Amino acid sequence: MTSPKLSGAEVAAAGLVDWSLLQDGLHTRLLTRDFATGLRLVNLIGAAAEATDHHPDLDLRYGYLDVRLLSHDVQAVTGRDLRLARTISDLAAADGVAAAPTAAVQLEVGLDTPDADAIRPFWAAVLGMADTSGELRGDVLPNLWFQASGGDEPRQRFHFDLWVAPEVVQERIAAAVAAGGVLVSDAEAPAFWVLADAEGNRVCLCTWQNRD
Repeated sequence: MTSPKLSGAEVAAAGLVDWSLLQDGLHTRLLTRDFATGLRLVNLIGAAAEATDHHPDLDLRYGYLDVRLLSHDVQAVTGRDLRLARTISDLAAADGVAAAPTAAVQLEVGLDTPDADAIRPFWAAVLGMADTSGELRGDVLPNLWFQASGGDEPRQRFHFDLWVAPEVVQERIAAAVAAGGVLVSDAEAPAFWVLADAEGNRVCLCTWQNRD
């Protein structure tokens, strides 16, 4: 039986303080301090995942373990993800491992184009990515999506969408402005804010908020 998708507000109401909701699921960074601790935690999480038949994506590095939870059958967060997130938090806490959820980020790339259908097959082929409803998705590379361009607005080729925890947005904006950038628009906040560097190259800071 397929689990129902949860809205961003429903996920937030679950009170998962160790986790951030980004574009494609629940994310956290577990500060394992050393590789041996991280490997031990991977094994503990793996056993819990097998017991529930629900498997997270794990990225083990020296000093930290990144975890992503998503119900792949519906490509969204469901109650299964919330339950496994709580289990993983408990396992980490029992091993003295702290979580740093705001350290988890996700990068998407947007390509401005007046004719996405004409160029999307090329990018799918050269990057080896699957075309999913007009957006290219891969396991390793950032997602690539296509934004219709034209009209009076100056055309920009590529731009970044950086998904972050809502708690860090204002800090990032302040740092970007202090580094010579500008806040182009907050008209769509808190879904996203548009910033640009001194040459006009743009990036959007994106959150889950106001997207349901």
